Amino acid sequence: MEPNSSKPSSSRRDFLRRASAATTVAAALTPALSARPIKPSLSARSASRVIGANDRINIGMIGVGGNGFGNLRSFVAQSEEKKDLQIVAVSDVYTVRKERARSTAKLEQKDVHHDYRDLLAKPDVDGVFIATPDHWHAQMAIDSMAAGKDVYLQKPMTYTIDEARQVTEAAARYKRILQVGSQHLSDPRWQKAREVIAAGEIGELLWAQTTYSRYSRDGEWNYYVDEEGTPENIDWTRWLGTAPKRPFSAERYFRWRKYWDYSGGIATDLFYHRLGPMLFAMGAQFPSRVSSSGGIYVQKDREVPDTYSTTVEFPNFYITLSSSMGNAAGNKFFPETIYGHKGTIAFTDTGFTVLPEGAPKGSKGKEISAEPALPINRLHTDNYLGCMRNRQQTALNPDLGYKIMVAIRLGVDSYREGKVKFFDAVTQKVTDRGAARASYEGDGKNPPDSKYKKRA
Repeated sequence: MEPNSSKPSSSRRDFLRRASAATTVAAALTPALSARPIKPSLSARSASRVIGANDRINIGMIGVGGNGFGNLRSFVAQSEEKKDLQIVAVSDVYTVRKERARSTAKLEQKDVHHDYRDLLAKPDVDGVFIATPDHWHAQMAIDSMAAGKDVYLQKPMTYTIDEARQVTEAAARYKRILQVGSQHLSDPRWQKAREVIAAGEIGELLWAQTTYSRYSRDGEWNYYVDEEGTPENIDWTRWLGTAPKRPFSAERYFRWRKYWDYSGGIATDLFYHRLGPMLFAMGAQFPSRVSSSGGIYVQKDREVPDTYSTTVEFPNFYITLSSSMGNAAGNKFFPETIYGHKGTIAFTDTGFTVLPEGAPKGSKGKEISAEPALPINRLHTDNYLGCMRNRQQTALNPDLGYKIMVAIRLGVDSYREGKVKFFDAVTQKVTDRGAARASYEGDGKNPPDSKYKKRA
């Protein structure tokens, strides 16, 4: 290239072309995750009633598809058994599901809503159960709390990290109860494990492992596509919301967990269940560094990976999670385990074993039983209802839910962008690089424990 020439060389042109292409691909792969202030979309807040110990709690269901309808049926059965709650309203954008829910809950047509905000405007609704695709969670939760309703928000807490922060802030601002719907955290094994760790029985924490694997011959999340579902009875535009605009697709509507626009796949659907209880037991905190790997190895009809692994690093320990939707044996050979400097907690279906480090070969360790008195889903919803009465923090409260969501979403972004993701707990921002690793030799000072000798 001649001096003062403004024409780039061929090599530089190639470099710029490749860089531009890479930027374009990255923009296409990564959804718009920049901070977007979420403002309540309701004009007025309904008065919140004080719920007495013997009062029935009035619940509105937002989203009555597979998960939502399953929980609606459970609530209807519970209302007939204990008379501690009742379903008073439902909302969905699919006419067939609305009618099914209305019939099951024995509601009148006036209690069935197309726009969830009409449900929130009802003064007789005390709390809402939100079971919609992930990309709607934040807006619906914030609208619900702004309307004076307590919220049961199905996992994952939100679609993005910033949304989770805003939902957490809204719960505090509006003084509302919020339970994130990952029922495994109400499994009593984790409360007992937390107590064992707090008592110092396994010493300083080092790392932990867990999995959530399934064998899906024809592809995970390939739910039944209802032939009745058409653009005439599914409000596709409303369902898309802030997601990228696309022509109507029954495949995407019924099988949305396979697509990045609405889900994080294994990470958000399954790993939220596993990371939440483990982080509760080990000590809730923000992650510092997250990396992920995996791919679409056998189930070629999707965007999200069928096999996926993520390592979440915290200031004083790390947790590794691995999963496949094509082989369920990982559940047996990769059991939930927490490793400490003095011992190990190995979980079983009915409790866990505490095995001291250095125990004699063949030692079974101390076995601790912790079987739930009720199905854990019922324990988790009962916890939500109880907190609506006593105004105490839920088992999976907004602060814990936010910390879990940061780790989960960073894992998704690490996989999609092909790079390690860092998080600054002070600024609560994703960063390009984390703090330098502490090094004993690096500061030129003596180690805090003199029994450790400086390496030659």
